[in-house]
Amino acid sequence: VQLVESGGGSVQSGGSLRLSCAASGMTASRYCMGWFRQPPGKERAPVATIDSDGSMTYQPSVKDRFTITLNTANNTMYLQMNRLNSEDTAMYYCAADTDPRCTVVGGFYGMEYWGQGILVTISP
Repeated sequence: VQLVESGGGSVQSGGSLRLSCAASGMTASRYCMGWFRQPPGKERAPVATIDSDGSMTYQPSVKDRFTITLNTANNTMYLQMNRLNSEDTAMYYCAADTDPRCTVVGGFYGMEYWGQGILVTISP
């Protein structure tokens, strides 16, 4: 299984970016797929997940600004990020888990596979 992120970079506050996660060695629609992020000096936390039924969850701070989607034709997950602000600055990671339901245990997702991460920087 390999997950490769792309689409990061620097954008001004209020702008938009779309992250991509190309999955190989697995059928993404059969997995729990998710985006996580780690801001500078903070712990990594979930941003959005999508399970095998297409149900989505979002961190409250990004709800109504971010949209997670999965394109089954090219086995790629996306994160459309709008109205970005400085608090969105972070390293963003794509992740996948063989539990298709995105089960949370003890407040944590047990994601088995991770991408290398991609940096998103929001400037004032």
